[in-house]
Order: sequence, then structure tokens, then C-alpha cells
Amino acid sequence: MVELPKSLQGWFDARGWALHPHQRAMLERRDEAALLLIAPTGGGKTLAGFLPTLVELAEAPRGGLHTLYVSPLKALAADIRRNLTVPIEEAGLPIRVEDRTGDTPSSRKLRQRADPPHILLTTPESLALLTSYEDAPRMFAGLQRVVVDEIHALAESKRGDQLMLALARLQGMCPGLRRVGLSATVEDPPALARFLARHPDPCAVLEADPGPDPDISMLVTDEPPPWSGGGAKYAIPAVLEQVKRHKTTLIFHNTRAQAELFFHNLWLANEDGLPIGIHHGSLDRGQREKVEAAMVAGQLRAIVCTGSLDLGIDWGDVDLVIQVGAPKNVKRLVQRIGRANHRYNAPSKALLVPANRFEVVECLAALEAVRAHDLDGDPRGRGPRDVLCQHILIAACSGPFEAGALYDEMRSAGPYADITRAEFDSCLDFCATGGYALRAYDRWQRLMQRPDGLWQLRDPRSAVRIRQNVGTIQDTDTLKVRWRGRGGAPLGEIEEGFAASLGKGDTFLIGGQIVRYEGMRELVVEVSRDAAKKPKIATFMGTKFATSTQLSDRILRLFQSGDWSALPDHTADWLRLQAEVSRLPEPGRLLIETFPRDGRQQMVVYGFAGRNAQQTLGLLLTKRMEEMGLAPMGFVSTDYATLIWGLDAVVDPRPLFDLGALEAGLDGWLAGNAVMKRTFRASATIAGLIERNLGGQRKTGRQATMSSDILYDTLLKYDPDHLLMTITREEALRGLVDFARIREMCARVGDRIDHLALSRVTPLAAPLFLEPGRVPINGAADERLLQEEVTRLLDESGLAQVAVQPRPWRVPY
Repeated sequence: MVELPKSLQGWFDARGWALHPHQRAMLERRDEAALLLIAPTGGGKTLAGFLPTLVELAEAPRGGLHTLYVSPLKALAADIRRNLTVPIEEAGLPIRVEDRTGDTPSSRKLRQRADPPHILLTTPESLALLTSYEDAPRMFAGLQRVVVDEIHALAESKRGDQLMLALARLQGMCPGLRRVGLSATVEDPPALARFLARHPDPCAVLEADPGPDPDISMLVTDEPPPWSGGGAKYAIPAVLEQVKRHKTTLIFHNTRAQAELFFHNLWLANEDGLPIGIHHGSLDRGQREKVEAAMVAGQLRAIVCTGSLDLGIDWGDVDLVIQVGAPKNVKRLVQRIGRANHRYNAPSKALLVPANRFEVVECLAALEAVRAHDLDGDPRGRGPRDVLCQHILIAACSGPFEAGALYDEMRSAGPYADITRAEFDSCLDFCATGGYALRAYDRWQRLMQRPDGLWQLRDPRSAVRIRQNVGTIQDTDTLKVRWRGRGGAPLGEIEEGFAASLGKGDTFLIGGQIVRYEGMRELVVEVSRDAAKKPKIATFMGTKFATSTQLSDRILRLFQSGDWSALPDHTADWLRLQAEVSRLPEPGRLLIETFPRDGRQQMVVYGFAGRNAQQTLGLLLTKRMEEMGLAPMGFVSTDYATLIWGLDAVVDPRPLFDLGALEAGLDGWLAGNAVMKRTFRASATIAGLIERNLGGQRKTGRQATMSSDILYDTLLKYDPDHLLMTITREEALRGLVDFARIREMCARVGDRIDHLALSRVTPLAAPLFLEPGRVPINGAADERLLQEEVTRLLDESGLAQVAVQPRPWRVPY
């Protein structure tokens, strides 16, 4: 059994602590090349990750960088630094710990490169930037361990792909480098282990005792939830009552706009003046830090928040988590639940608050999944090539490279293990020339091949511009918001599109305050305080989650179980009525209802494919209907269904779902669509074709959009097979459009389509008529309605008969 050094053992003894079994196991297995620890929230997994480092440095003090810690959040890195400092100082260990993020002063960054600390805490973006410097091999010389915290969160985005490429670079500089991954929520441990490992080397998985199940239920309210909407205003009295009963409550929301609205309504109902804060990514950093400090100090009774507080920071004495709105994803729900009672072997306590009637069913399905330890998650796809292009440019910044060696290095990163040499060479050619249609322009001639075969930057000065644009996070175009007047304090950010819709005197919510738009000065939105009670709502950027495939399957199985005793009476009665007048959707089948309403023919497709896929399905089905002469007029989508209305009834919907025809329609629709242009802009920015930061100045969203739109139109016309166009289509299908889920739905259903032609709207369809975001279709229906209106007016005026009378012939004098 491994023994702790006396200094560390004394520190544990002074607190009456003993190592948990998984912490001791991490010490005993510290020499393994790659190790993934899965431990419950509050189980001390971060300390488990650092214990081998503390022991090694205590037993053999040395200079230079020993351990690199990577986290998804800057705030998490700062929190870990504070927590690590306590045992290091109190045990008297000669260890220096520093963090390095976008908030770190430039002077400290320069010093860290020259004199790195023993433990450096950073983010994927900062690590990628560090590998781009010529002196990176000297800085990382002697690096022994890399600890990746909350690795599940990184693995789900391009930030994780970028991180694995950066680790592949580090492994080349430090062949003996050991990798450690830490996570509390993993649905597929072997897949995450393959992601972390240096391909094709294995990665061991260590699973700790998961501890007791969480205490989780649905919040009981006096008033039933509404038929549609996402604000959950009806539940505020019950939420406030829970806040009063607990020390600190985190109230999670899925979007920033919903968080702002809920906080505003909660504050209006807070007659007892309880100290309540709000926290999300669009707020000014200073305001977020004040809220975080107040949480740690135990000064707030509740914090309305978003994913900004999802991950493993210990925010004080939180004893209740409330999730407002259906969680959409079981893994995310488990992560959020873990914020409460952040202690090992202490059950977390959480309440779910459905925002509308259908979400009651989804919340119950999520509760059952949590209790069954059934986490969801889609299989990881291949690493995207726009990130690969950026990595090639980063490698070039650090010095000349040999293409074959860089290719081999990239293939050692799990997400890129199966990339072909031809795919790599196409990325290299793009980085060197910009591609066929752009190779005549000097600005995209960035790399050159030397006579000795090595590749290098064509102009060494371009390294500065490349470094200024490192990263994969694509912000929505935002503008700063400040109080009016020079030197006004910052409040946060709002999207450019929302700012453009504001006129002087308009009001909106930000940071829980109602503010009045006064104007714009130097691309800063200036506001003043306002006492209005019904503001506009800022359209904050933020992920709009789609219900996971696994959770959708659970909902369908719940429909068919017939046992709805766990549902409130109002929801159970709603489902029983649906079964009486129509039927409930089933797994492996596709339910389609058609019925007339308000003089239009309605069709509802219950695909349960998630909002993005259902939205895409609406676009493709209306396109098919237009081709078949069915005159669609518009559609609206939710996570579970798409409602289409038009002039003609759909007698047989089966031909509409021909997968080949849908895919062909998708290709035609995508080519000139705003979705493709938005996706192109993101991929082109990551790949280095478009620069958002230039000479220390950041382009406005409008400038960047104009640049990317011109490039997209040019490539579409002259080079449609350009690498960036191929990447854009792949990314659009995988992300915004989510066509893979439509393809999966069609394959799962086959010809098992249940079409019910009904006489009136059904209970399950009714909420769709209240759903916002209706998309009009401008097609043949407009022409028919116009002609019908002309005919009606002629009939009313008596001109119809005159219009068809032959006119008398006259001699044209």
C-alpha cells in the first residue's frame, strides 16, 4: 500500500480525514500511461487527480513544470488554484501553482513561459496557444502528468478535439507524459477512455463507489403548468417556498433569456426580500465574480443560473438544485444535481419544474432515467477537419515541420485516429494556399515548402495573427452593454441582432434589471435604469438543447406503459383523452395525424427527433408537399412534433418520407440557405480562413458576416468542392440541421407509418398551435389564395359577370 509523505499525512490527520478508496487507487496506479477516473460529484476526484503530483513533488522536489491541469472553465481553474493552495501551504510543500487563462495578465504569461510553475492550470485554448511558441519544448521539458477535469464536457465539443491534438503535440515533446481524465458523468466509459488515450495505446478506467442515489422529484404546485411556453411563471410561489426552506438553492435554466425572465418574476414575488442573484455567460465578468464570491460566503439564498454553474466548482453550502424546464439530457441533469450537498456519500437533492404540460411527461422520463443510472449521449463522430486545419497553422507557428511526422502525430489523437493521408494533405493544401479558388490571393498563401521538404510559415509575421485567432468557441455576435455616460459600469452583452431591433426608449432585461435603451456609442449599447414591469427580453446567445434520443425513447415507452400513476392527474387525463380520440405515439412507429382547423388542412408528424431535426423535417416536408402540389402554408416544430398547415389535405403521407427524396431536397435547400452560411462562417473562422481578431481589434459581427457571405457565395459558384464547403456541409448535417436523427428515424420506422385522418384537433396536437416560431412557406398556396380573393371580390362587387361579357367591337378612329 502506498503511504503518503509525512507532511501530507499530517495535513489529512489534522482534519480527521482519510483517503477514499479511489484516491488511494489513483496513487497506486500513478505510473499508468493513461487513466480515467469516474467518481461521483463531491467524491474528491480533483484531489485524487492531483495526489500523485503532490506526493511526487513532496518526495523529490524539483523545478520546472511537473503537472498540467486542463479544465473547460476559467472559473474552475481559478477555483482549483485556491483549493490546492490550502494543502500545499499548510503541509509546507515547496510547490508553486498558477493558472493561465484569457484573464491572466500578459506580464504573468511571459514569466510563466520563462519560469513555469510546478503546476499550471489552464484551458484548451490557452494550451493550444502555448504549443504555438518556438520555446514550447523548453517550457514543457520535464512535464510528467496532464490532468483533464470534467473531460466528458470537453469530449462533446470541438474544444475537446483541439485539446487532444494539443496533447499529441505535448506527447511528442515529453514521450513519458501520463494522462489522467476526471469525470462524474460518463455514459460510455470505454469510448471516453479511447478519446483520452494516445492512440493506439489503452487507457485504464477506474470507477469509484457511486454513492447514494439522489433525492430527486417533481415540484408539486397548486397551479398546473400551461399548455405551452418555457417561463414556468406558474411555479414561482412554490419555488420561493423551497428557497425559504433551504440554505442555498441553485435554480438552473436551459437558456439565458429564460433565466433572465424567471429571475425578474422571482424578484417581483420575493416579498420577504431574500438575497437572490443571477449568473450566466452574457453578464459582465465583474458581476459574475461578485455573485460567485457571495455564493462562497453563503450570502445568497438562491441563484438563478444556466450552464455557467454546471461544472465541478464548489459553490458554498448549496443544499438544493431546482431545474426549471425539461432537462433535455439526463447526463446534464445528473451533473446539475451534483451541485447540491457537494460531499462524498451525501445524497444530492433536486426538484424538477416542468415549464409546460408536455414537459411533465419529459421530466418524469428523466427522473426514471436518473434512478436507473441510464445516462444518455450520442456516439462521438470523427474529429472535425476545421480544427485540424487550425492545428496545422498552430504547428507552423512553432517552427518548420515535416508533413509525415505531423500526420503521424495527429493520428495519435483519439478523435483523428482514422484520418487518411489524403484528408490530411487536403487540409495542409488549404492552409498553404487557401484552396483552388483562392490560391491567387496572397492573404491565404500562408505556408510554403522549403527545398529540404519541411513546411513553414511563408511570412513569420503571420504567426501573431494566427495566435490571435486560436480557439474553437464561436461566440454569437454581441455588443457590450453599459450604463449611460462615459465610464459607465459594464452590465454584460446582448446579441447584435437584438440590439439592432431596439429603438430609443425600449426596455429589456439584463442581469435581472430592467434597463432602457438610450443609444449606441462606439459599438457599446448605452442604457439607463427603468421602472417598467414588462420589458422586452434580450435574445441572449446560449445553447438551445434538443431532447436526447434516449430520453425521447423513454417518453415513447412511458406513453405505451399505461401506468401513469406517477403523473399529475391533469397530465394523465390529457394522455388518456389522446388515446381515446386518436392514439399515442409508439416506439418504432411514426404517428401522423391530419385534420381540418380554421379553414386549413393540418398535419402533425410525431417524430420525437429533437427540435433541430423536427425543424429540418418541417422544411423538407413542406418542400416535398410543394413539389406534389399540396400547397403547404407554414409549419412549427417542437422537440417531439412538427405541425404543417396548408390548403390541401394529405391523403397518403407515406410518399413524403422517402429518405432519398428528403436527402436530395436537403442538398438543394442547404446550398443557398442561411444555415449553411452561418455554419460556413463558424468553420471558416476555426480553420483560419476568416480572422475575427486583427491587430488587437475584433471585427463586428456584421463585418465578419459580410466577409464570410462573400467567400461562401464565391466558393459555391466557382469551387463547390472546396475543402471548406465540404466541411460546412458535414458540420451543418451534424449540428444545426441534425439530419442524422431524421435518417435514424426513417430507418427505425421503415414503412410502419400510422396515419389517422381525424375530424378535429387532438389533445397532443393542441399545444403546437400555441407554439411560437411559426415558419411561413411562400409558394403555390399564396397564388391560390390571391386568386380566390380576387374571385370573391369580383363576386361581391357584381363584376364577375361583367368580367366575362364580350366587349363590343369599335372602329378605332
